[in-house]
Amino acid sequence: MKINVKAFALTCGIVWGVGLFLLTWWIIAFDGITHHVTLIGRVYRGYNISPLGSLIGLVWGFFDALIGGAITAWLYNLIAGCCERKDANQTAPAQAAEAKS
Repeated sequence: MKINVKAFALTCGIVWGVGLFLLTWWIIAFDGITHHVTLIGRVYRGYNISPLGSLIGLVWGFFDALIGGAITAWLYNLIAGCCERKDANQTAPAQAAEAKS
């Protein structure tokens, strides 16, 4: 079974981007706006706990997870393709022997 790389990448990007956006607003709602550099802010340039930072995190998170999701799906398809070929090669002789008898 293969994964649609574009669909998986887009789904990962949307989920991570929107998740980071909502998490930022959750923190703003309970702790208020802080402009301290967070761990995520060290990775995503310009991100902080603020309304503008939530939009920056949405964009960074979307593209980061889009690329990561595409690589993950591509690797999965590569590995799954190798395993399918091995299974097909092993079952083909057995099917041929059954057909002869």
